[in-house]
Order: sequence, then C-alpha cells, then structure tokens
Amino acid sequence: MGIQNKKVIALLPMKGFSERVPNKNLKNFNGKPLYHRVLNTLLECDLIDQIIINTDGVKIKQDVQLNFNLDKVIINDRPQTIRGDFVSMNKIIEYDLNHSNAEIYLQTHSTNPLLTKQSIATGLKAYNQFLNEKKADSLFSVTKIQSRFYYKDVTPVNHNPKELIRTQDLPPIFEENSCFYFFNKKSFKDSGNKRIGLLPKMFEINSVEAIDIDTVEDFLIAESIFNIKNNNDE
Repeated sequence: MGIQNKKVIALLPMKGFSERVPNKNLKNFNGKPLYHRVLNTLLECDLIDQIIINTDGVKIKQDVQLNFNLDKVIINDRPQTIRGDFVSMNKIIEYDLNHSNAEIYLQTHSTNPLLTKQSIATGLKAYNQFLNEKKADSLFSVTKIQSRFYYKDVTPVNHNPKELIRTQDLPPIFEENSCFYFFNKKSFKDSGNKRIGLLPKMFEINSVEAIDIDTVEDFLIAESIFNIKNNNDE
C-alpha cells in the first residue's frame, strides 16, 4: 500500500470544455489523448494506490471507461454545483476528499504531459518524510527562475538596476507550476480548504518538465519536446 502503509490517492480533475485549446484533454498528443500521458504516468508509479478523475465531460468519462482499469481509476461525476470556469479547484478537491479516504493525496493536472513518475515518487517520499518529522503539512512543485523582474510601474522586483550582476547570481524566485500538490485531509481543512497548507514545503522541478499547456503554442512545444525525449530514449 502506497508508502509506509499509507494509502495514496491521486486526484486528476478534468473539464470537458476548454476555451483556449478546444477539447484539450482529448486532443491528440503524439498518438493518444493528452490526458493519457499524465494518467499513464500516475499508473506507472507503484506508490499510488488509486486515481480519482473528477470530470463533467461525457466523452472523457467514456474514454476512461474504454481504456483504463476501473479497479484503480475511479470516476467522480462532477456535480452541477461545482461546474464552470470560475469554480475554485479547491472546491473540486473538497468534493473528492469527502468521497474518498486516504492518508496522502496528490493532485495534478492533465496539462502537464512531461511530468515524470520519478519526480512524483521523489516528491511523495519527501512529503512523507516531512510529515513524519512534522516539518511540513503539504508540498507543492515549483520552478526556479533567475531573471530580472519588474512590476508594472517599472519598479524592480528582485534586483538593483544600478548594479548589473549576472542573472545566475540573482536571488531566485520560485514559480508555483501546478505540476503537483501533496496534502492530507487535516492540512486541507486546517488551511481553510486549500491544497497548500499552513506549513508547506516547495519541490523544485525543471522548467521543461513543468511545461503546462494553456495555449495552442504550449501544446505544440510540449508535443515537440515529448517526441525529442522519446527519440533520444530509444
């Protein structure tokens, strides 16, 4: 079971409708629907006991039922009360937590096709250790960025324009990349129903693996990199 006798459930929420990339989750990504990439990665991770797909998409549900083992992959039909573009992801997570039971939850997105099982497993082990040592209640993935940032009014964020130092020597800024979040029911509740708890830790992922598909251009870039990586691995 999971890790150190703790049940681990992965949450993979998916909308049936997407605005910027039509039918995104089912769009062909190197021969398979996009969401298959992340779902197969989760299935390949032996530390994950169960995967919950929360969806309002009829075609997504049908595709899951046709292609995956429903003993390990569970479908939650998204209620009308938490459907729509402006519903917080935390509301959807709350629903899934109320209809399942595990010691550790992982939430990820179908739009991160380059996420690896190695990063998931390493993140899970790190989170479990933090929990055991009471050093954190949650963990989320980030990308380190070292560049010169400005606010809209041209105020520098992380550097002094009068001192032109190398970008690699700048203090890093960490971007929440939404690749994954680890938490449990207690941390979620204690933080006011949020996946990032009151005592979080960050887990760094490189910028290529962390590519998130929001636009058609993102899709093309991610698919090209995926193909290059696959060809190099052969």
